[in-house]
Amino acid sequence: MEELEDHDLGLSHDLPRIVERNKRMGRRGMLAVFGAAGVAALAVSCGTDEPETVTSSSTRGGPPAGGETSVQVADGEIPEETAGPYPGDGSNGVNVLAESGVVRSDLTTSFGSASGVAEGVPVTIRLKVLDLNGDDATAMAGAAVYLWHCDREGRYSMYDQEIADENYLRGVQETDADGRVEFTSIFPACYDGRWPHMHFEVYRSLDDATSYTNKLRTSQLALPQDVCETVYATEGYDTSVDNLARVSLDSDNVFADGHSLQMAAVTGSVDSGYTISLNVPV
Repeated sequence: MEELEDHDLGLSHDLPRIVERNKRMGRRGMLAVFGAAGVAALAVSCGTDEPETVTSSSTRGGPPAGGETSVQVADGEIPEETAGPYPGDGSNGVNVLAESGVVRSDLTTSFGSASGVAEGVPVTIRLKVLDLNGDDATAMAGAAVYLWHCDREGRYSMYDQEIADENYLRGVQETDADGRVEFTSIFPACYDGRWPHMHFEVYRSLDDATSYTNKLRTSQLALPQDVCETVYATEGYDTSVDNLARVSLDSDNVFADGHSLQMAAVTGSVDSGYTISLNVPV
């Protein structure tokens, strides 16, 4: 399992991310300076069809009705992040996006010639893709989201030797008229060195979602610590308990520079399953 925990892909991989993060930090710093002079922020509730305009640079407390999150224009677009070593999008070996059957909502089973099933605490993932243009945020209808994550043992299908022939916990969905997509999956593990997370890529259309070269954004969502601790106390997540105790959001190599736009709202329980919600402004 050591190779699954190695996220150091070298300078050629890291340099573009460093440049992008420096740009983001610069933008956020400027907004902090001029915020008192009336920098306008736009909060968009996923529970409504129309964006709600507000004039505050602070995050609204708690998620809106329906357990979904709000987003701030002041903080800009969701950060660009690494796809990691196991994207399955053609950028590092295999390309699940080119396979028939990848457009699906239920990610718990493999498709095509594979037949594996991922076990774990059930989750529903709800994302809302928003197109930011200055101070305007509109739902991005007809876009495509490719979502993938590890299983409860911390392994990635198509890469880890034990499940290299499986392609579960990967899939694509098209956004509806309100920019929403929904996936059914299982709660991912916490593997050594990384905060619990899910990966996703946004494409302008399903036709574009066949190769990583067409993506609009690659990012990751973070999962709340209290929910992780509850899930990892259940059967099958044993190794996640110690792994979570050794990592924090501040030490994570993706979320350490800020995670306010990437921390998902999570509701539910182990028995009934969880709903994971996040706005994705691009």
